[in-house]
Amino acid sequence: MANQADFPVRTLCRVLDVSASGFYAWSTRKPSTRAIQNAVLTERIRTIHAASDGTYGRARIRAALIEEGTAVSRKRIARLMRVAGVRGVSRRRGFVVTTQRDASKARAPDLVRRRFAAQAPNELWVADMTYVPTWAGFIYLAVVIDVWSRRVVGWSIGEHMRTELVLGALNMAISTRKPADVIHHSDQGSQYAALAFGKRCQDMGVRPSMGTVGDAYDNAMAESFFASLECELLDRRAFKTKTEARLAVFTWIEGWYNPRRRHSALGYLSPMNFEEKNKTLPAGPSCSQHGLPTGPLASSLRGAGGGPVDNPALEYDHTA
Repeated sequence: MANQADFPVRTLCRVLDVSASGFYAWSTRKPSTRAIQNAVLTERIRTIHAASDGTYGRARIRAALIEEGTAVSRKRIARLMRVAGVRGVSRRRGFVVTTQRDASKARAPDLVRRRFAAQAPNELWVADMTYVPTWAGFIYLAVVIDVWSRRVVGWSIGEHMRTELVLGALNMAISTRKPADVIHHSDQGSQYAALAFGKRCQDMGVRPSMGTVGDAYDNAMAESFFASLECELLDRRAFKTKTEARLAVFTWIEGWYNPRRRHSALGYLSPMNFEEKNKTLPAGPSCSQHGLPTGPLASSLRGAGGGPVDNPALEYDHTA
C-alpha cells in the first residue's frame, strides 16, 4: 500500500472499512485461476491487436482467438480490452467523389442495382478509384474487387486518373482470374466510359455495368473497401514520397487485406482464406508473381525513374 509508511495498517483498514486480517490474507494470497487466465488472454489480445497494426476491434480479435481454439465471450474481450486500453480503428463517415463524368460518352446499363451478391467467383466485380495524398502530391489507386470473396483481383497505381489507370486494374484482374463471363460494375467516370476500356471489356467477354453519378450506395462495396483503406492506412500515415505511398498501398493490399484481413461478411475469414476454404478456385498466383510491379515501380526503386502507372498486368500483351 502506498501510504503504509505514513499510517499504520490497522488505521488504513479502519478508514477503508476492511478487516486487517482480510488485508493480510489478500496480500499473501496467490492470484486466482481466473486472474491468471485474464492476464494470459490480455497478452494474446495485445499480440493480435499489434499484428493487425492496431486496427482490429473486439469482433475480429474474438474471431482470431476462436480460430486459435480459445472460446471467449464478446463481453469478456470488451472488458479486457477496455482495462488494457486496447482499441480498434473506426471508419469516418462520408466518401470522396472522384467521378468525372463525360456526358458525351454513352454509359453502360446498371446490371447490379445495388444487389452486391455472387454465388461463385468471377460472377460480379466492382471497381473504383481513389487518391492517396503524399507530401510530393497525389497518386491514384484503381481496384477491381471480386464480390464473392471480397478479394482485390486487380489494382493499378498511377500519377493520373486517365483511362490507362483503370485499364491496368482490369488487365490484372483478367490476367489473374481469367473469367468466362463476369459483370464489371463501376460508377460513370469518364475513364470507365472510354472507348478503349469498352473495347477491352468487349474483347475479353466482360460485361460493363454502371451506377448513377455521385451515389456511393450504387457502388457500396468498392466504397467500403476504400473506407477500410483510409481508416486503417491513409488516415494513420503521412507519406513523404510517392514511392513510399506506393509501397505502403501495395503492402496493405497484397500483404494484409487479401491474405490476412478478416471480413465479417465472410465469417471473419480473409478473402484468400475464404477462397481456399470453399475450394472453388485454383490456387492464385503468389505475391511474387503479381505483387510488386516488375516494370515502372521496379525502375523507380532502382533510381531510374518511374512510369505513369504501376501494375504488373501492363507487362502482358493487352491485345491477346
